[in-house]
Amino acid sequence: MSYPFFSNHLYLYAMKKNMLFFRLFHGLLGSLILVSGLIFQSAHAQIDPYHYTISKRAVGTTGAVSSAHPLASQVGVEILKKGGNAFDAAIATQLALAVVYPNAGNIGGGGFLVAHTRQGKAIAIDYREKAPGSASRDMYLDAAGNPLLNLSQFGHLASGVPGTVAGLFASHAYAKLPFHELIAPAIALAEKGFVITASEARSLNGNKASFVKYNTVQPVFVKTDSWKEGDTLVQKELAATLKRIQDNGKKGFYEGETAELIVAEMKRGGGKISLNDLKSYEAAIRQPVVFDYKGHTVIGMPMPSSGGLLMQQMMKMIENRNISAMGFHSPEAVQLMVEVERRAYADRAEFMGDQDFVKVPVKTLSGDAYLKSRMNDFIPGKATPSSQIKPGNVNPESEETTHLSVADAEGNIVSVTTTLNGGYGSKTVVGGAGFFLNNEMDDFSVKPGVANMYGAIGKEANAIAPGKRMLSSMTPTLVLKNKKPWLVVGTPGGTTIPTSVFQTLVNIIEFNQSAQDAVNNPKFHHQWLPDQVMVENDFPKEVQKKLSSMGYELVNRGQIGRTEVIRLEWQGRKIKSIEAIADKRGDDHAAAY
Repeated sequence: MSYPFFSNHLYLYAMKKNMLFFRLFHGLLGSLILVSGLIFQSAHAQIDPYHYTISKRAVGTTGAVSSAHPLASQVGVEILKKGGNAFDAAIATQLALAVVYPNAGNIGGGGFLVAHTRQGKAIAIDYREKAPGSASRDMYLDAAGNPLLNLSQFGHLASGVPGTVAGLFASHAYAKLPFHELIAPAIALAEKGFVITASEARSLNGNKASFVKYNTVQPVFVKTDSWKEGDTLVQKELAATLKRIQDNGKKGFYEGETAELIVAEMKRGGGKISLNDLKSYEAAIRQPVVFDYKGHTVIGMPMPSSGGLLMQQMMKMIENRNISAMGFHSPEAVQLMVEVERRAYADRAEFMGDQDFVKVPVKTLSGDAYLKSRMNDFIPGKATPSSQIKPGNVNPESEETTHLSVADAEGNIVSVTTTLNGGYGSKTVVGGAGFFLNNEMDDFSVKPGVANMYGAIGKEANAIAPGKRMLSSMTPTLVLKNKKPWLVVGTPGGTTIPTSVFQTLVNIIEFNQSAQDAVNNPKFHHQWLPDQVMVENDFPKEVQKKLSSMGYELVNRGQIGRTEVIRLEWQGRKIKSIEAIADKRGDDHAAAY
């Protein structure tokens, strides 16, 4: 056994002067190293990053995690087994996703957390990215006023100030374990590597040209040959970045070496994020959106996430229309849901934005009288063209996202959606730091009336301003039944996120479906503009024909979202079971114990 830090001179001195002392010291040091190695192995005994399988359903009584990657879900459950609560598991799972799911898991992006504690407190934490301090309203317009969407969507100029790390530390206030334990599994996965799946290999290969184009330093995600299923991805620079966070907390990201690496990357590529932007970033504690739906308490995220308000609008617009009697995927039920989606998204385009910068008329938009009036021109069996649906009369007042749902035996439930916006965000990796930066600046209204990469239209409420958070569609959602935690729901999918969560809840509450069926049944989506109903390829053909005869333009597309659901069943005051469901549409994995 040798120790490189032990100098040859000291070694010889010890040998000559005190052989017994040296032997004791050598043995003691060796024992410490052996014990620490055993502890490390024990802590990760259930996690083999080189051999793992995917499970879509798991049932336990003590805790559960559902996320976009098997290794991340396993990390979350192991943290629960070590005595952590749902907040601990959510933090560790997010950090693991930053390693094993680089196209959306992140420390270079942002997100939202909605939670309900065992004490009955509803929590909303906003760690959405912000526009840099030097950003300006028309920064993506040319001299003639034409939008330069390539700049808002790709490369250094597309990045907002990352919020994820600040959000993790804000949510740690509700956790039980020290942060250095929660980040340790992610460090191990980055440093030692993990085996990639077939879909990850296809994704990395498909983005290779973009990685080469938008990076000033070639990242580890670029291989000379092609990635294959079973290849090991090692991320030493990311491991070093995570260690700086482990050693120095939030400052380990927003100040010091990592911050300097981010700013150096900005300077090489013409981006705008400064040292002051990073140092001054703070997560925000918000008041959650809370509303009643037929005796269920729904808890969602407020502005700058449009998701909570959209959910409230859509569910309230169907509440008194007896949709359950219409039947699941009946043309009548689908048409009703399409039309409420259309109206809610028209309001999104006009009124919604960062409430720290603009007055969003939330009270009016969610009021019963207003929502009833929004449906006055609804005609069963006939499409209402979006050209006739304007934002309501109101008095002044990525798709590569990823979601995780967590529940523990104490009754804490946590719903977290985080994002880089597009797949791999801006496609730019911070040289020397090993992580992707977001392209969230595209979620602003680059120009009023110009669609972003998801086709969403925005107006002045969502215009770019220094320090402003861009409007989001992320919809982490909780549902209480009989005042007890019942459902934890969320999904990625850009502007399809709120409609996917909406349909999942309607499937469970109104159509009495199992959580697994509610997640996996075909989805549809309408967002006002473009005036199309998007349907998944396996959406029933007969229903499509009926909708077409009503005047709807239907567009077939691939998968919509990747929904993660946890469902709790109670027996008196005790949890009887915790069921985790992972979407069939990806490598998503459910874990429970």
